[in-house]
Amino acid sequence: MAGVQVMPAVGAVATVDVRAAEGSCRAAVQRRGRGVSSLFAGDWRRRPRRAACMARVRGRRQQQGLAVVCNLGGTYDEGFEDIHVQLINVFTYKAVKTVLTQLYEMNPPSYRWLYNFVAVNKPTDGKVFLRALGKEKQELAERVMITRLHLYSKWIKKCDHAMMYERISDENLALMRERLMETVIWPTDDTNTEKIG
Repeated sequence: MAGVQVMPAVGAVATVDVRAAEGSCRAAVQRRGRGVSSLFAGDWRRRPRRAACMARVRGRRQQQGLAVVCNLGGTYDEGFEDIHVQLINVFTYKAVKTVLTQLYEMNPPSYRWLYNFVAVNKPTDGKVFLRALGKEKQELAERVMITRLHLYSKWIKKCDHAMMYERISDENLALMRERLMETVIWPTDDTNTEKIG
């Protein structure tokens, strides 16, 4: 049973239980004449009712309206295990590309076999891919694993954390600047400008 927190504008936090219903579900979060607005989805009253779940509010309501807070983003305390898995998957992908390049130059029949295997079994999930490859050709699976570990050790030596922080910060700033430029309405040259004075 998934839970979504509902935070009153003033006061305590209530919990919403989210359950899938049969076929056509409807959102059951309502408040005597006043609606619930989501911080992510905007004002729900303006959209046609296309609810994917039923929600019941448990807890004491305050006098102010409620706002649904989605807990998909996680918290700082959660950890970074998902990032670790993604890094492993990226290094598996790069190792497969490296092994394919090596096999293309040194062993064309193995290259063709691995190329066809990669075309059928995408290396996007490293663990699943290496399991399947190990069942078919253990020596190639071991080669990919060793290459993956070597690429990681190379990357960790060259990784500049301060540079990565700067790149992320600069990209965030550039994206915010782009968005600002999109939203600002610039005056045109043909507008009437009055002389003051």
